[in-house]
Amino acid sequence: MVRFLPDLEIPKTLLNKIIEHARQEYPLESCGILAGKNGKITKFYPMTNTKKSSSCYLMEPEEQVRVFQEIEKEGLELSAIYHSHPHTASFPSQRDVDYAFYPDSLILIISLKDKDVPQIGVFQIEKGKIEKKAIRVTVKKNNA
Repeated sequence: MVRFLPDLEIPKTLLNKIIEHARQEYPLESCGILAGKNGKITKFYPMTNTKKSSSCYLMEPEEQVRVFQEIEKEGLELSAIYHSHPHTASFPSQRDVDYAFYPDSLILIISLKDKDVPQIGVFQIEKGKIEKKAIRVTVKKNNA
């Protein structure tokens, strides 16, 4: 039996928070950091987009340092950087490729081109090359 191993696994509750953050920031881009272990996301850090732009983002530097310190202190890994595309597809723009400063982490993009049906894409960007990655959304089961 072949098992599907995702490149990124995220609880539906966290994914919903990321989508909500994107909707709150609309029509500007939202951005943030996702942390976990071995590609399994356990923490979500919404960040401030200092660019206040609908076509690019820049995380507030002091906020970013604080989050990186917390991730390290908790023994987690920087798993992904996320941001939204308010008006375009969930595929990296040339700017996303040019500013992919963390090649070991994935890029998660939320497209709000259709605000009622957000689209999610996950990518690895390294040396200008874009590779689409698999995502698995998990749902916590009740033990009732």
